[in-house]
Amino acid sequence: MPIPERYLEELTERNDIVDVVGQYVRLSKKSGANYFGLCPFHSEKTPSFSVNPSRQIYHCFGCGKGGGVISFIMEVENLSFQDAVAFLARRVNMPPPEDTDAEGSSRRKVLLELNRDAARFFHEQLLGPQGAPARSYVARRGISPAMVKNFGLGYAPDSWSSLRDAMEQKGYSLQDLFEAGLIKRGKNGSGGYDAFRNRLMFPVIDVRGSVIGFSGRILGDGEPKYLNSPETRVFSKSHNLFGLNLAKKSKNGYIILVEGNIDVVSLHQAGFSGAVASLGTSLTAEQARLISRFTDEVVLCYDSDEAGRKATARAIGILEKLELKVRVLQVPGAKDPDEFIQKNGPDAFRNLIEGSANQVEYRLRDLERLHPPEGDEGRVDYLKAAVELLSGLPGSVEREVYAQRVADKAGVSRQAVLSEVARVRKRKFSAQRKKEVRDQTRPAQTAQPVFRSIRYDDPRSARAEEGLIRLLYLDPSLARGRELPEPECFSSPVLGKFYAELLGRIQSGESLSMGVLAGRFTPDEVSHLTSVLNGTADLQNAPKALDDYIHIISHREDDGEDLRQMAEEYRKTKAYGGTI
Repeated sequence: MPIPERYLEELTERNDIVDVVGQYVRLSKKSGANYFGLCPFHSEKTPSFSVNPSRQIYHCFGCGKGGGVISFIMEVENLSFQDAVAFLARRVNMPPPEDTDAEGSSRRKVLLELNRDAARFFHEQLLGPQGAPARSYVARRGISPAMVKNFGLGYAPDSWSSLRDAMEQKGYSLQDLFEAGLIKRGKNGSGGYDAFRNRLMFPVIDVRGSVIGFSGRILGDGEPKYLNSPETRVFSKSHNLFGLNLAKKSKNGYIILVEGNIDVVSLHQAGFSGAVASLGTSLTAEQARLISRFTDEVVLCYDSDEAGRKATARAIGILEKLELKVRVLQVPGAKDPDEFIQKNGPDAFRNLIEGSANQVEYRLRDLERLHPPEGDEGRVDYLKAAVELLSGLPGSVEREVYAQRVADKAGVSRQAVLSEVARVRKRKFSAQRKKEVRDQTRPAQTAQPVFRSIRYDDPRSARAEEGLIRLLYLDPSLARGRELPEPECFSSPVLGKFYAELLGRIQSGESLSMGVLAGRFTPDEVSHLTSVLNGTADLQNAPKALDDYIHIISHREDDGEDLRQMAEEYRKTKAYGGTI
């Protein structure tokens, strides 16, 4: 059963989009009627994320994402439509609608309950007779009973069906267990066996306190060393971090990003409650945006081997685009933070944090390692790499300060370094401008929507179709007394779909709220609809503009042959789809 439209209207009215988005995005810049900030859905340095309070919509001019407040929560929290509605309802203390328990939401609820019960089962096994091997491992690693309880650690017995049997006794089906990634299918496709066996279990708990998956460390020989839950309806590795449910409450003032679950537990035990780890992957943009909700400073503490250095460089690039302060901590004389703390104690690790280099200092040191400034050739290689790094720094003060350090290290003047930095910045700016001009002279490309799943066969008609949709949305009274085209006349199927929904609602006097419309279309379609609605519209001359749009759409077939001829001629020119 669909959620009642009156409920959705009230929900969106009570959840002002500026307030909701403002909890995730710093909307510190206002231009005209819109607020702007850095997009939470892709990495950028220049704000292109727009929030329109009068239309209650958001739109990113960079990645194309857009929609209303429900769509925003769906995207940023990785929730289904029903779960996003429930999330917003809790935010404003609205009772949930009676029929939000649609199939997707119902399945999500079952999987979360199953994961919770599985976590309890694993924890009981750790404390029981079968958990002796895991308890022995926990003791060797110096993990206290308090940390076992805080993180809900458990043990998956070395058995093919212990978890399956226990969960079936609680009423869960094999399908439930398959969907949660807790059992795997047998070779013949029937039955199933436990996915986690003879492993120390780390429940993965999201920031709302729900058990969404598991990470298991093998206790004996075998691969993989760590086994994570597969992607499920409730679990996505790229959107979550181990330990963030606890780290978000930290008073340390920063988040420490480490590689392993044991490191997280060890750091929390030593008093560093802001430690988190990614789940078997390099840091993702989604994880970085999640971190940015709880802190403005991150300490990277990866391994010092080549893989660790590459992971550090990648993480710096992702985090700095979110305007987070980034420091890099290197652990001397130990393979990881856990080993260092075991040897030297928490105070020594705290000293490492306080003395850790910021990301620019770290990268300059790494460049010095890669290109030792010894001899003329070495100094030139070091200077080239350092200048490339400094040219990417946004602040002139930063460039001045670090230019002096580079100059001292290479034995040249600060002015020489700054002049070279200015030259490289000018070259990059010129290349960017050429790209923009090149893009602007490709009408067949710039006329197309951002999402590749949506294409326009007739860009001229599509622009008119967009204009008609936009005007009717902003002023439904324009539909009165006019002979409007049928949706089948639209050249773009997706615009025809928008128009049919819009026209039907106008004619029946129903709401045009984005909260209602979001449930009618796919996320890409909602984003594209928002892009259409976010376009400019001259409402003072709306009747004339509307008639012009209708004429173009209605006479599309008559103009088709002429347009095809013109297009064919244009294809022969250098400008079409080519280079300048």
